[in-house]
Amino acid sequence: MNRLPLLNVEGVSKAFPNGALALDGISCALGEGEFVSLLGPSGCGKSTLLRLVAGLSAPTSGNIAWGDGLPGRSSQRPAAEAGKLPVAFVFQEPTLLPWASVAHNVALPLRLEGAAREDVRRTTADALALVGLTDFAAAYPRELSGGMQMRASVARALVTRPRLLLLDEPFAALDEITRNRLNDDLLSAWQQRGWAALFVTHSVFEAVYLASRVLVMSARPGRIVADIGVDLPYPRERALRTSAAYVAICKQASEALQRAMQSAGSAPPEEVAAP
Repeated sequence: MNRLPLLNVEGVSKAFPNGALALDGISCALGEGEFVSLLGPSGCGKSTLLRLVAGLSAPTSGNIAWGDGLPGRSSQRPAAEAGKLPVAFVFQEPTLLPWASVAHNVALPLRLEGAAREDVRRTTADALALVGLTDFAAAYPRELSGGMQMRASVARALVTRPRLLLLDEPFAALDEITRNRLNDDLLSAWQQRGWAALFVTHSVFEAVYLASRVLVMSARPGRIVADIGVDLPYPRERALRTSAAYVAICKQASEALQRAMQSAGSAPPEEVAAP
């Protein structure tokens, strides 16, 4: 399926003040409404790339541009000058305010924008319903499980109605059953609302299950070494996880990751087995 271009990352490199090169010549593109997984070993620069796209940092060289004329960032244009971007970020930890209810946590971005009270109430209720937390709007983070806290974090990102959702290993700390359930719920929300997603993970199985494309990165300095299409239909049913087609694509992604790590002198990942 051809999609209108949303984001173009062109030759982006990132070096830190201590001289460490995190990213080296990253080029990739994301279409409107596309779900892309970013797969790579620890320390390869996946989170750094998300921060660059979000405008939380600026590339050392290269350019990040939006496909329809929305502002981008380059080494000559600091992120602070880029203006408001249609991006929301879900971090590895829920980062909820412990003294605020779930509803107030989710509404925080709208309140900071100065949205009208009725708009805040309606949009917050909609985001909570989307992630299955309507009945927990008045609860506090300490009263929620880890999975429910992450649902609240996702709702807080979606309350701004972004065109691009960036997710930095949001489910990595959860048990497998909860993680699989949240994978399904995230895909359901994505299909309902149509935002694009760039999802960082260490898990080959998660990367393939969620995405229509998997970008595989090498060990640091991070480079895109494979762009693997996932020709599996949506909605993704749980039975897909044991299908031959799914396992074959997981094997392809795992082998690409292994080659990248071996070329960088890293230890290879474990072989893929059926999930």
